[in-house]
Amino acid sequence: MNNPNLHIRQLEGWLGFSRQAYYQYWQRQAGQTNNEPDVIELVKTLRQDHPKMGGRKLHDLLQEEMTKKGIKLGRDALFELLAANGLLIRRRRRRVTTTFSKHRFRKYPNLIKKLVVERPNQLWVADITYWFTNYGCLYISFVTDAYSKRIMGYEVAESLHAVHSVAALQLALAHIKPQIGQMLIHHSDRGLQYCCADYIALLDSFNIQISMTETGDPLENAIAERVNGIIKNEYLGHQLVYSLAQARSVLEQAVFLYNYKRPHLSCDMLVPEQAHQREGKLKRRWKNYYYKRELENLVVNEKPD
Repeated sequence: MNNPNLHIRQLEGWLGFSRQAYYQYWQRQAGQTNNEPDVIELVKTLRQDHPKMGGRKLHDLLQEEMTKKGIKLGRDALFELLAANGLLIRRRRRRVTTTFSKHRFRKYPNLIKKLVVERPNQLWVADITYWFTNYGCLYISFVTDAYSKRIMGYEVAESLHAVHSVAALQLALAHIKPQIGQMLIHHSDRGLQYCCADYIALLDSFNIQISMTETGDPLENAIAERVNGIIKNEYLGHQLVYSLAQARSVLEQAVFLYNYKRPHLSCDMLVPEQAHQREGKLKRRWKNYYYKRELENLVVNEKPD
């Protein structure tokens, strides 16, 4: 007599998945079909404030509302739903040089090569990025806390003059007391804006240690580069801006949403403001998570933060 279980096991081997997985898939499909419009509406509501937010963070922020509606939807299933409805994020890259390091000012050594960051206000990273608008190309200076990923200071301007980077640093320093500066390292590239006398004098006034990159490799200031990308790609790239005053208003709102509303995979899915109130090692959620192969080509440059 033929053994039916043997035939089923052979089919499992040929098809590449188990009988249990097959049944679970169809149960999941049957149970979620009617909920898909509700999930899409929740996604669209969230993206009114976070129009370029990726699927992993959407999934985390949607949990409360989906629980209220009795919806159970895993991350992979959400990515499939986003892909099917054209809601995955594609990103374009354009490059503008914002660093001029061939100047007469002193350049400082890199102090953070082996530094383990375990608390807020231990390490700040600074950088300048560009922003293409209807008004023209603008430049944004950021100062970010490396532990919490909180943007501490920022400024947008029509030029790369050092005064604008100084303004961003002044805003960041307004958040701390002078005695905290003695335990703080400020890290940047070797650009003129960060080596000039006014910027160095402001750091010295708080007794902040100064660290700089040694080459032009973005990995030497990776956190700052990542924050640049998040703000531009998720919050600024879609905005229509026709004046510097409008740009400042749009940037202020973007920084607020980033600091207070957007969870970070590298901060145990806390928003930066929450992480900034903590100390100790923060769990990185992204290390053990991978996209499905069939979705990899659809989610362009959605790297972990």
